[in-house]
Formats: sequence, structure tokens, C-alpha cells
Amino acid sequence: MNWMATAGKVQSARSRGRATSVLREIIMQYEFARFWCYAVWAILFFICMQPRLAHGQNLENAAQLIDSLQELPIGLGTLPTLKIPADNPQSPEKIELGRKLFFNKELSGDHSMSCASCHDPASAFSDGKPRAIGFRGKELGRHTPTVLNAAYDSYQFWDGRAVSLEQQAAGPITSTAEMNLPDEAELVRRLNADPSHRQEFQAVFGEGPSLKNVTKAIAAYERTLITTNSRFDRYAAGDKDALTLHEKNGLMLFIAKARCSRCHDGPNFTDNKFQNTAVGENDEGRSAVTRQESDRGAFKTPGLRNVALHAPYMHDGSLATLEAVIEYYDRGGNDKKGKSPFMIKIGLSRDEKDDLIAFLKTLNGSVAADTLVGNSLPAASKMRTPQ
Repeated sequence: MNWMATAGKVQSARSRGRATSVLREIIMQYEFARFWCYAVWAILFFICMQPRLAHGQNLENAAQLIDSLQELPIGLGTLPTLKIPADNPQSPEKIELGRKLFFNKELSGDHSMSCASCHDPASAFSDGKPRAIGFRGKELGRHTPTVLNAAYDSYQFWDGRAVSLEQQAAGPITSTAEMNLPDEAELVRRLNADPSHRQEFQAVFGEGPSLKNVTKAIAAYERTLITTNSRFDRYAAGDKDALTLHEKNGLMLFIAKARCSRCHDGPNFTDNKFQNTAVGENDEGRSAVTRQESDRGAFKTPGLRNVALHAPYMHDGSLATLEAVIEYYDRGGNDKKGKSPFMIKIGLSRDEKDDLIAFLKTLNGSVAADTLVGNSLPAASKMRTPQ
């Protein structure tokens, strides 16, 4: 897209009606109408903000501009009501069973691992390691993604090979590289050995344990791992004092100059698509699922809620801090075949990078306390939060 030409068209419009007509014409020229609609929002935002900031307008006046918006662009806002699949309705009993199973090491081949071994509540339901640790301590090829807010994702795993939390839960349990319990008969035997498990499965599902019911229960628990009430959420809901001046500037940068919103849009800060960011080597990424060469090296756009709590970053855990991530994108990433065309040099100043990171930290929310009890280690108030 010729951004300069597009901006010129918008700026040359002399009336609101003319501007609307120009924007409609621009949008219709492109195949991906939803993205380009969001892109036009970002262009308008950039046009309004950048000249003023470039001419020394202070942060107070810049903040007034974003505060004046009745609705944030590119779909940013609070999380909507979660859609629950019809074949796996929520119930308190199912959620509690799923919580127990999430922390149950009987679900691994040698009784040493549970889901929480990699998705640790104390590490924002990730593990704080560059790459996941699998069966008998073997390092795997990818970083452990958080399961916080994963219920809103269209795809699970970095390569998107699962399309539901139920499918995702089954993957590590049955994988010989991860929890290594591929024999469903052995899984059922272990769970039936505990009378309380038999009773709970019977009460929830009307039948005994099975891999299907195990994954349904775990998925039900994971659908409660939703983070809310972040300072960004309060701001998006109308509390204009929830963000500082520098954080508001970071939000403006996120939408416009830094171009983060090209992929990190919507209420969960992800477009649920796949991009090749030129990170890592010898990992097929999405192409292992689709068998399309164009998907080689492409990985799922992660959501950014609570992003400051689950370092390191990228699919291979190769970037240790948010600062390193911002530096990487600012320079346009590595030189690699198949790199996304959206990976280009940005040129942020040091102050702009600081403000962008300050904004990202406002996305830290909290999980309902009643989902963090029993076998889980921290209470919601004890989840690590950066200052």
C-alpha cells in the first residue's frame, strides 16, 4: 500500500463528506477490507497526531486528542463475553474437575509432569524459560505460550494445529515428547484408581474418565483463565485517568508510528493470523500444518494481554525482554527469506520506545481469585506484576 499517497488523499479532503468518500474509495481498492479499514483508522490517527507532536506539542495536549475518541480504533477495547462451545458447556463442577486435572501429574507417562509444569500460575501460566521442557527434561523447540485468554484465540499452539482448547489439551498429554501418555487405556486406568475421580467424572459427564472428558474438563477450567480489569481496560471503558501521559503516548505509537496494531489488533491484541517475523531457524512453523510453502516460518500472532508477565518472547524464546522485542521490530527484524512485508525499519526514538513499553505494561490484568486455589501456587494477588 502506498501510505504517502493514501495520507495525501485523506489530508487533501476539504470536508467530512469528501473525506468519507475518499476513505471509502481507498478501502474498496484492497482485497482485505477488514484490515484496510483498520489501516485507514491508523492513518487518520497518525495524520492527526504526528504533525502536532513533531512541532513540540506537549504530552498533555497529545493525550487530549486520544482521550477525545469515543471508541478506540482497530477494535481495541475490553474483552467481550466469551463464547462457550455448545458441546462443552461450563459448570462449577466441570471447572473444578478441570482445575484438579490441570495440576495432576498422573496425566504424564512417568508421573512427573502436569499441565501446570509448563503453564505455571506463578509465571502468568507460562514457564519463564526460552523453550519448553518436555518428557524427562528434554528441551523442546518452542517457547511455552501462556494459556491466559487463550479461550479467545482462533488457533492454539504457535503453528495453529489445534482450533479449540479441547484439542490443545489433548496434544501435550498424548505427545511422546511432552507429557508422554499416548495410551488412553492407561490414562483411564490411573484415573479410575482414585474413587473420587470416578465419582467426579460420573457427576459431571454421566460416565467414567476418558481422554475426551479429560480434555473437556481442562478446557472448561482454561476458559476461566481470563484477565480483566487492567488499567488499559479501565481506560477503554471510559476512565481517562487510568493511563499516564506517557502510557497514552505509547498507545498512540502502538496504533500509528510503531505499527504494532497491524497484527496486534482487537480486544485480545491479536489478529489470529500467522506471520514470518524472521526469528529462528529450521522450524517449518505454520507450513507443517497447511503444507503451503508460503507459510514456512510463519507463527501465530500472540495476544498481548499480560505480556509483561511472561518473558521471554517469540516462538523460540530468543528475545529475553520487552525492550529486546521493541528493538528487534524497530530495526525491521533479521534478513530472512519469506519475511513478512510488514517487517520494515521504523525508527523510534528512545523516549518513544520507553512510552511504548509503558503502554504494554498497562495490559496486565488479574484472574478471578477462585480460579487460583487448591493445587495452584499463587493467589491472584500474588501473580508477579512489573512496576
